[in-house]
Amino acid sequence: MANSAQVIIVGGGMVGAALATSLGQAGLGVALVEGGAAPTLPQDDGFDLRVSSLNLAAERLLAEVGAWERIPQDRRCPFRRIHGWSQQGHGEARFDATSLGHDAFGSFVENRWIRAALWARLAELPTVTCYCGVRPMVLRQAANQVELELDDGTRLGGSLVVGADGARSALRELAGIQVESGDYDQRALVINVTTKLPQQDVSWQCFTPHGPQAMLPLPGHHASLVWYAKPDTITALEQLDPEALRQTLERDFPARLGGVEAVLGRASFPIRRQHARRYTSARCVLIGDAAHVISPLAGQGLNLGLQDVIALSERLVAAHRRGQDLGSAPLLDAYARQRRPQTLAMIAATELLHRVFTGAPPLRQLGSLGLAVTQRLPLAKRLMMRQAIGL
Repeated sequence: MANSAQVIIVGGGMVGAALATSLGQAGLGVALVEGGAAPTLPQDDGFDLRVSSLNLAAERLLAEVGAWERIPQDRRCPFRRIHGWSQQGHGEARFDATSLGHDAFGSFVENRWIRAALWARLAELPTVTCYCGVRPMVLRQAANQVELELDDGTRLGGSLVVGADGARSALRELAGIQVESGDYDQRALVINVTTKLPQQDVSWQCFTPHGPQAMLPLPGHHASLVWYAKPDTITALEQLDPEALRQTLERDFPARLGGVEAVLGRASFPIRRQHARRYTSARCVLIGDAAHVISPLAGQGLNLGLQDVIALSERLVAAHRRGQDLGSAPLLDAYARQRRPQTLAMIAATELLHRVFTGAPPLRQLGSLGLAVTQRLPLAKRLMMRQAIGL
């Protein structure tokens, strides 16, 4: 006999855990399958290299499911201003959340704290059962139920299975859903640093012909820097000793932000895009990176995944309260029709930014001009800021 749950979620990362807490809080029976161990709240004081930008909509979701308050204030860094400019040309644009009546656009938070806070909340939900250290092996999709067999022999049966297991989604492969992908021929180097000045409330991004350079402020005298460039360039930077890398970074670091004191850690990853050709199959739906991977240059990857959570959770909770089938094709199709156009718009926007600012000189000049024009058009700025906030 298969263990029964209304919704089976594969992947206990930030997106999968957020959906599990949202559904479990509403009383739905959830089975959460996670390939690794259950995370615990971090005990060390150091800052992790993996940091995400959470907009206000994402913060609100985490608050509603009881996770936000579990992240200490000294591990969150709100940012009120965004400053972008072109290295070639005089184009720049400045955005301030207070012009929309908000205190901030959102916060920068380490991924490990987000995930651990969600799992701490999951432990309090009696209708959620977590299966850790196991992976999906067989997916059986029937007319009225879906069954998932795990690599330890456990069988889970339910109305719906959700793939939230990342870009290399095993569930997506089991469901036979293909992806379209592309390579930007770039890597991103993430560097944790200490800064000469204390916490900033501004996130900045400089567009260079080789790729953007960005600063994500963190609490205290800390920041996360992200440098994009060709793979060979990033490899050379990674091989520098900490002091040589610090000096290299400081040459491009805006003087008004105080400079870099020390390099604490670094890591790099390739920049790729990926999009599932469809989000659903019989009693199966994809969310987060299992459905879409976008360039991180706009900082919207996690926010896009959490918007999936909000949209899917609202539909499933409403259907549950009406006693409807949670895995019905009309429900899943309606979700896909809602989310796919929004995702495509974000993919198009990030693709345009990449091509304009790293293309031929005429395109880069056009990008610089675009920033300058945006700065002078209040309506355009408001629309972009509303998109950034996510509400």
